[in-house]
Amino acid sequence: MKTLIIIGGSKGIGHAIVNTLIGSHKIINISRTAPKLSHANLTHYTCDVLHDELPTIEKADVLVYCPGSINLKPISRLSLDDFRVDFEINVIGAVKAIQTYLPILKNGNNPSILLFSTVAAKLGMPFHASIATAKSGVEGLVKSLGSELAPFIRINAIAPTVTNTELASKLLRNEKMVDAITERHPLKKILNPEEVADMAEFLLSDKAASISGQIFEMDCGIVTFKI
Repeated sequence: MKTLIIIGGSKGIGHAIVNTLIGSHKIINISRTAPKLSHANLTHYTCDVLHDELPTIEKADVLVYCPGSINLKPISRLSLDDFRVDFEINVIGAVKAIQTYLPILKNGNNPSILLFSTVAAKLGMPFHASIATAKSGVEGLVKSLGSELAPFIRINAIAPTVTNTELASKLLRNEKMVDAITERHPLKKILNPEEVADMAEFLLSDKAASISGQIFEMDCGIVTFKI
């Protein structure tokens, strides 16, 4: 049974990952609020990753960093602080977590790290300048660390399209908006967090032992196809 550190496992995709893996893994969740479940395999630390000292953990095999942001504004309305905040949440927080827990991961059982990007890092989309910039930093981090940490630690990222979570609620706030976004995807669907959790489960497992430094587009065809 592997031990996973999941940062941001109380909501959205992070919570779906906790739900998916809790029966077969020991999970240490670090977030500002506790997940809405109770299980013998779950340990929770209340912590603001950007501002608090991360808890001391003696042993872990996997690190998953889930915090993200959706800050959609035209460039004329984006402040420099908007860019800084998105970069802090998506990149600096991930770097802080990796630097903190790298020593114990090096002693882990087939250790790996999983981060999250977005399809907007590949597909030019209006009003995504800040988040696309930050997530492009995540993708660069994955590529660089994939090389640096080989062969001992794997690192990958998932880049989802719109996912039905609280974070995306402003994009999915009514049926008309959901239908419009769904129609723009060639597969005529958007993601649910459980689908992303299933991909995470695979990438963190020994079945993915030959995969590192990769960005996996879960795009429902929007980046890959033109139909």
